[in-house]
Amino acid sequence: MGPAATGLAGALSLAEALPAGPPLLLDTVPPGGDALSHGRGLDCWEVRKHNSSEWCHFIRSNPDCRLDGGFLDYLDGVFCVFPPRLLPLAVTLYAFWLLYLFIILSVTAEKFFCPNLSAISTNLKLSHNVAVFSLTSPLHGVTFLAFGNGAPDVFSAVVAFSDPRTAGLAIGAIFGAGVFVTTVVAGGIALVKPFTAASRPFLRDVIFYMVAVFLTFVVLYLGRIRLGEALGYLGLYVFYVLTVVLCTWIHRRQRGDGLAPPGPWEPEMPTDVEEPEPSGTNSGDYGEEYRPLLPSRETSLRILTTALSPLDYRKWRRKPWYWRLFKAFKVPVELVLLLTVPVVDPDKDDLNWKRPLNCLHILTSPLLCILTLKSGAYGLYQIQGVFPVWGLVTLVASALALIIFITTRNEEPPKYHCVFAFLGFLASAMWINAAATELVNILRTLGVIFQLSNTVLGLTLLAWGNSIGDTFSDLTMARQGYPRMAFSACFGGIIFNILVGVGLGCLLQMTSSQPLVKLEPDSPLVWVLAGALGLSLVFSFVTVPAQCFQLGRAYGICLIAYYLAFLCVALLTEFRVIHFS
Repeated sequence: MGPAATGLAGALSLAEALPAGPPLLLDTVPPGGDALSHGRGLDCWEVRKHNSSEWCHFIRSNPDCRLDGGFLDYLDGVFCVFPPRLLPLAVTLYAFWLLYLFIILSVTAEKFFCPNLSAISTNLKLSHNVAVFSLTSPLHGVTFLAFGNGAPDVFSAVVAFSDPRTAGLAIGAIFGAGVFVTTVVAGGIALVKPFTAASRPFLRDVIFYMVAVFLTFVVLYLGRIRLGEALGYLGLYVFYVLTVVLCTWIHRRQRGDGLAPPGPWEPEMPTDVEEPEPSGTNSGDYGEEYRPLLPSRETSLRILTTALSPLDYRKWRRKPWYWRLFKAFKVPVELVLLLTVPVVDPDKDDLNWKRPLNCLHILTSPLLCILTLKSGAYGLYQIQGVFPVWGLVTLVASALALIIFITTRNEEPPKYHCVFAFLGFLASAMWINAAATELVNILRTLGVIFQLSNTVLGLTLLAWGNSIGDTFSDLTMARQGYPRMAFSACFGGIIFNILVGVGLGCLLQMTSSQPLVKLEPDSPLVWVLAGALGLSLVFSFVTVPAQCFQLGRAYGICLIAYYLAFLCVALLTEFRVIHFS
């Protein structure tokens, strides 16, 4: 067995020796009874306390070990398919699959979900500039752009809230991402390029975020969230959107209707239209990877093969080895997404109309939606016990695709081409939801294996995975000379995640008979997390104005040091080294 497997085996042994997370309420076993035969009263975490020969029976007989939704039963796989001696190998494979799920979420949101949102907002006549971020066009930035950037976080929260056993993942991820973005990302921006922060937008966003954190703290303290409180979360976000729009309108009226040069409280924005590169990357496109090599008239087969090629070999030869390696991992995901998700690009003359591929999307997108909804339960349903739903959808979609193919041309998109943006939005949303479901299930499985609470998994793995894209984009924006815009995005984007993630996630779980959702913290770590996030916001709220909004490397170092200290306290709390009454 190699060093990696040996290290994992040691970590697993350490996990067995550590206390098993929060105290659990277990059903008592009658005298003379067998704990295993009464698995209904045991938490799934208890599996590691039994003999390895009993693991599989415990997992399959205990209702608490059943994973809701998803296509794969990860608990059954690790404890029943793999023998106990190969547990480190199973964990290694799960870790790689976890990383790949984050890649799926990232590619789907960036290349398919966001471009279709942009096309929808264009068709709804909402003015926006796809090259500029949130505060440039307030309505588009705080609604469509925020939804696109926060889609993985929100979908993960909705999936986690759907099961009381994984609600801690949602709380940990939302709070953990908040701490990470407001300390590591914001501090990294100050380290990369010292700048003068936008005063009024910064104060506005921090105040709204502190209110949202306080509301969540109250909800956790009460242990439940009612219908009115869930609607209050969404209402607060609507109020935030209106505040941003009103403030921007007042500011522009004071300076004139045109785009004014950035003042001391306004994030700078690129107003010069840069000359497009020869490879011209547009929203919803991979740039030259999908640009036809010849401008001449092409056959339908050539258009289909070109549109389905996720690689441009000229670009491949120019890129370094690590880019090629990462691209190789993304190619299977991109190929499947290209087959199932249409993308409308309003910035291109032909709106990214690919007649043979778009006609194929008429068949594949609806099939994707019904086969991923409730893990395929609706798609496999037999109508009158005879004909499956997916068969009916295939027949209807095939007929519609044939009609569209006959009545359209390769050179000119049809007038109803905008409908494909809505179809692409729905299909990409289903992909994100399916990946988020698998993500939550595999994190819960890792929690059972290592006997970790959902909260610590949420604030580390889930928060880091969902925030890594924002981290790179914000730091890149800062290096390109727009640190104020990147800094504003740190505080503006996470407001959407917490208000819509908690509000919508809980609202979807409520029924007419039970208009509330119980949110009972699964460990004292929740309070450490909430306190750390609140303290980091108060720190920035006090120190940034005290520095006259001039943020330098000292501020960045303090924020990153704060996050490292918080992470140490959180892990010590999780492993019961630090005790809270």
